[in-house]
Amino acid sequence: MDAKIFGNYIAARRKELGMTQANLAEKIHVTDKAVSRWERGVSHS
Repeated sequence: MDAKIFGNYIAARRKELGMTQANLAEKIHVTDKAVSRWERGVSHS
């Protein structure tokens, strides 16, 4: 799946659920910076 499409999906669902990036990050045990990168379709290799 394209990273941008996946990122848009994550952002849309997160917003539908009324969550911030920090809320989602805490729930799935990652950093809010990771969630931000996913939503922007950015990856670091």
